Amino acid sequence: MKTGGQKSRVPGSIGIELVLLLDLEDMSRMILTTQGPDEVFANYQLILHISKADGDKVGVFYTESKEQSYKHVLGSGKMSYHVKRNLGQVQTVFYVEGLKFPDIDFSGLVTFHASVLEPGVPETSIFTDTLVFRVAPWIMTPNTLQPVSVYVCSINDNKDFVEHIRKLATKAGCKLIICPQEKNNEDVWIQDEMEFGYTQAPHKTFPVVFDSPRNRELKDFAFKEILGPDFGYVKRELPSTVSRSSLDSFGNLEVSPPVTVKSKEYPLGRILIGAAFPRNNFPMSKLVKDFLKSQVVQSPIELYTDWLHVGHVDEILSFVPAPNQKGFRLLLASPRACFKLLKEKEKEGHGKAKMPEGIELLEDGWQPRSISEIIADGFLKKWNEYCDRCIDWNRNILKQELGLAEEDIIDIPQLFHPFLNLPRPMVISLLTYYIDQGDVHCGTNVLRKPFSFKWWNMRL
Repeated sequence: MKTGGQKSRVPGSIGIELVLLLDLEDMSRMILTTQGPDEVFANYQLILHISKADGDKVGVFYTESKEQSYKHVLGSGKMSYHVKRNLGQVQTVFYVEGLKFPDIDFSGLVTFHASVLEPGVPETSIFTDTLVFRVAPWIMTPNTLQPVSVYVCSINDNKDFVEHIRKLATKAGCKLIICPQEKNNEDVWIQDEMEFGYTQAPHKTFPVVFDSPRNRELKDFAFKEILGPDFGYVKRELPSTVSRSSLDSFGNLEVSPPVTVKSKEYPLGRILIGAAFPRNNFPMSKLVKDFLKSQVVQSPIELYTDWLHVGHVDEILSFVPAPNQKGFRLLLASPRACFKLLKEKEKEGHGKAKMPEGIELLEDGWQPRSISEIIADGFLKKWNEYCDRCIDWNRNILKQELGLAEEDIIDIPQLFHPFLNLPRPMVISLLTYYIDQGDVHCGTNVLRKPFSFKWWNMRL
């Protein structure tokens, strides 16, 4: 994990002996209170210590002078520190920095001990007090929260797309950040490369970008261009011997708005990931899934998505704000609704209209056809009946795991070809992303404001 502070510091380690005063704003205060006769502390040693297992999880800092720098006293190989108490001193203030997010091998709890030792060989502990810190989790933000910044990649042939995004960002009152071609290397799928979230303590909140193991042309963007003061960074890197799956791209990572399921509250929503049948050799990596589950506060749900050509959960669903009791509705792809709509349009006399409109040739040589031709295509109908069954499977999971009723779901007409999703007809300037087997969501990424709810108030 890399959080805030100086950009030169190394993820997962302290890397320097002194920390600038500015860095303390990111850290939690730990106050050691020592009351009693000065003679006791003159004759006995006061030691602050952590276990070896916790040594790489935190860094602890302390100032011994009035200088504007702080000394590293615990963590990263330093397991104990002799606390020097001045005459009459009651409190000693330390500053604690989390170095790792919770994960499968780390519960997030770090234990600190303060011991009074009697001199001798060996030294004998006559008193020990204990304090436990909880490292704050990484929290995803749903697209129902207010946007702060929109990220998009610029290449030679997507100027119209970028301009449309610029107008939408201006309308939404958020900042547009463009990754130029020399930095994206013609990789426009910025949603797949990273996911924005945040971490939070009572004294401090700052965004954290989760860099995916996808590692294509955009692989350095999050680390080089986003990481910095007050902007954290975390990554789970797959071993070189492990094959990367399309399911490890973060278009396959979404989160719901807050929900209540059978009296169980999820005030920070629930993470949604696309999964494969057990027989599939390329599921989402255990490394990523373990990290998401270990954050605890957004209890992940696995959906079945490897029937899709790319396999990402964002190909079939999205959440939008709504003036209902839940405050949102789920948009869910529906071939069934699309065929119904096409038949209605055919009856209205639009049977000769082409889908998709405004383009001559699609992926794998598939040509746009008229509404009447699509309706009459038995193979296409059979394929979409299969897709409907897959979506219905996920629909039932979503209703059960998010506590949704049918009125909370809006069916979005969409057809699926064995090699390509067919969205509703779109203007030619935006269609390029669909030809390349993606969509507007895949080609953008959004940093959003955190939840107003504080994660430590959640009942787990």
